[in-house]
Order: sequence, then C-alpha cells, then structure tokens
Amino acid sequence: MNEPTSANAPGGSPCRADRARTVANVLRGQVLRGAFPTGVLPDERALIAEFGTSRNSVREALTLLSDEGLVERRRGVGTVVVGRAYEHPLGGLAGLAEVLCAQGAVVNEVREARTVQPPYSVARRLELPEGSHAVYLERLRRVNGMALSLDCTYLLPEVGDPLLALLRDAPNSLRDRDVFALIEAVTGRPLGTAKISVQAMVADPATCAVLEMPPGGAVLAVERLTRLADGRPADLEFLHLRGDSLTLHATLDRATGTGTSDPDSV
Repeated sequence: MNEPTSANAPGGSPCRADRARTVANVLRGQVLRGAFPTGVLPDERALIAEFGTSRNSVREALTLLSDEGLVERRRGVGTVVVGRAYEHPLGGLAGLAEVLCAQGAVVNEVREARTVQPPYSVARRLELPEGSHAVYLERLRRVNGMALSLDCTYLLPEVGDPLLALLRDAPNSLRDRDVFALIEAVTGRPLGTAKISVQAMVADPATCAVLEMPPGGAVLAVERLTRLADGRPADLEFLHLRGDSLTLHATLDRATGTGTSDPDSV
C-alpha cells in the first residue's frame, strides 16, 4: 500500500505520519486500558489488516509508542507492553492514595514540612490575614515504588500546625495516608469542594530529577484549591504528575451540563 509521506491539502489523503499517529492513538488507549492481557500486541500483519494501512505506518506507530516507553520490540516475541498508566478520576474529591490503593502500594516521602510566609497570591487564595503564616508541605508520591507525583501544598495554620506537630511526634504518619484524611482528622470537619485546573507542560530539570524522569519529560501540572465543608479554604496544592504514567478521567453528562468554567479556579 503506497502512502504519501508529506502533508496534503485539506480533504486529500492523509500522509504516513498522520496514519501512524491515528494507529498510535488507538493502540495507546488499548495499552493503557490493559486490553492485551498476554502483554503482547497483535503482530504487524494483524495490525495492518485491522487499521487498513501499510506496514510502514504500523511500524512508525509502534515506534511512537516505544519512544513513550509503553512498548518494546523483542526479537522472536513481538511488541511487548512494558509501561502502564494509573488512572485518577476527576469526578470526586479524593487523594492519590484513596484512588490508587487498589492498584498498588502508595507511599509518601515527605521532602519538606515547615512554617513559611506564603507568597501574596497564595495568601490571597487561602484568605489569610496579612502577615499570617502558612504551612508548606512537599511530598514525593510513589506507587509500587515508582515516583508518580511531586506535591507542593500550602495549608492554613489551623490545618497545617497540627500536621507539623503530628509529623514531629510521628515522622511516618504521612507515609501511607493522604493529607485530606489528616485535614479532616485534625480539624474535625469534613472537606467540601475543590476547584482544579490541569495543564500539560514540559517539566523543568529539577522536577524531572525528583520524579526520576528523562530530561524533557512531560508532566500534568495540577493546581487545586480545596475548601472545608463550611466554605473556608483548607489547602492550595501544586501537583506535578508524570504524564507518561498517569491519566485523568471523568464521565460527563451533556444532558445535565455538569462542569462549569470559572475564571478564578485554580
């Protein structure tokens, strides 16, 4: 099957790179959903037949997935799944350990925990009085031993101070627990709502090093402002999630119109 290898005018035949991208998109989703229980993708002839494309396009698609660290070509075996992605639902307010506990062991490594004078923008978002301090908490989150996210959190004094005291008395108290659960425990109040924004970006070298990623790796940069049930802010988080290892998902309902746009959301 002959395919054009350069861009075409709108409405013309797609080029090989476009066909490869289309094949890679479908295969990527299958890999991430665990659609190949044996861990081996169909052979090239089967993929050519399934997608109605050429061997070159299939091979280019598999190269794209290999470059992403999802598959590996092995002589005598075929294309083998070597990577995976953890799923984090966006439909509920929950911590990483709460949503990923069924997929493996989630461990928090506390890198920093201290009292700080927060930046003005952070103090404003947390509705802190002028001159008030905040508590800064930085954690590296691992799932099954793999570094998955770097979480930088600013907490209200009434929330953060008891957490600092807890960490002084029991340094491993956060190892297997989410901050959300501890916030509710120390305040005696349930959490209410959160506003969240997500942006894909190339991680800076320092973040790549902490997350044990190759230089220039992609991350999902998440900002989340969480409030107590009474409406007061509890914490403001800046999360960097490995883009090659975690997917965010939600179920949306057009009829009910769930999800709103808020220019002031984090």
